[in-house]
Amino acid sequence: MRTQFTLELLALSNELTLMSRLAHDATERITEALASADLAATYEVFALDERLQQMFAACESRTMALLALQAPVARDLRHVVTAIQVAGELSRIGRRTEAAGQYVYRAHPDTVAPAPVIQALVAMGGLAAECVARVSDSVATGRFVEDDGSDAAAMEDLFKQLNSILTAAEAGVDTAAAIDLALLGSQFQRCVDHAARIARLIRFLDTGIPTESGSLPD
Repeated sequence: MRTQFTLELLALSNELTLMSRLAHDATERITEALASADLAATYEVFALDERLQQMFAACESRTMALLALQAPVARDLRHVVTAIQVAGELSRIGRRTEAAGQYVYRAHPDTVAPAPVIQALVAMGGLAAECVARVSDSVATGRFVEDDGSDAAAMEDLFKQLNSILTAAEAGVDTAAAIDLALLGSQFQRCVDHAARIARLIRFLDTGIPTESGSLPD
């Protein structure tokens, strides 16, 4: 029974590693799609999101079966519970990239916005991809990297720059389009938020420190 449980945990860990790589691929590909109005890259993003959602459903089923049939305790329970939470965050990153891909799809063959706006969006996408790449490594190794908030702060600065560009008269973006493009930028902000949440979950798995606490539990 114990051997089977260990094998199930290993399979779950492997699925999470693959999901994290897919999420990173999706953030990279949507950034490329935005930069060059690349419809092929956009379709890849849609396919990656679909696969992420399928894998999330499979992880959810596996974890529910482990909880119901194996009744894990202590670190094993922490492993199972953390796994489904990480899978959920990765699936949400997929959804964010899919939502961004819809902008490229609707605007094709044109870009979604004038060049200065695209440059700001690509910078946001690049930062999101970097953040997801780091947590992907953490998921694969089980070693957490402390989140000091610098990524969120950097993304906030980029978002402010995007808003400044959108509201500048020379950008030639009307109010409705500016709101829509700001919402597009927010998709990358949320990707960074999901990555930070995953980092905290990996820390919890590794140390037992609750995700909203800075100290070890009693």
